[in-house]
Amino acid sequence: QVQLVESGGGLVQAGGSLRLSCAASGRIFSININTMGWYRQAPGRQRELVARIISGGSTNYGDFVKGRFTISRDNAKNTVYLQMNSLKPEDTAVYYCNIILWSGGNHWGQGTQVTVSS
Repeated sequence: QVQLVESGGGLVQAGGSLRLSCAASGRIFSININTMGWYRQAPGRQRELVARIISGGSTNYGDFVKGRFTISRDNAKNTVYLQMNSLKPEDTAVYYCNIILWSGGNHWGQGTQVTVSS
């Protein structure tokens, strides 16, 4: 069983920063993990990719990020981070951690709320 524990969400003013963390635990080792990423879902909208990082270190970002966010991972801790700067009210959403294993397993965290006030 794999568990994902997210932290770092909260309320911030526009222009501010937040850092999200997601730690994977359970019957898992870093060698098992292919991709780690973050998705978000705002009310009435579909879940969308924010950022993901693949085992070799390559990254993908949603078009809306435009250089404001940085994803990183610590393989020794099975943890993925999302540093979010220059936050906008439209970034308000529930942010979900996601990992994809080499075996094909696909796991989601419970989500952490990010609210950006104008």
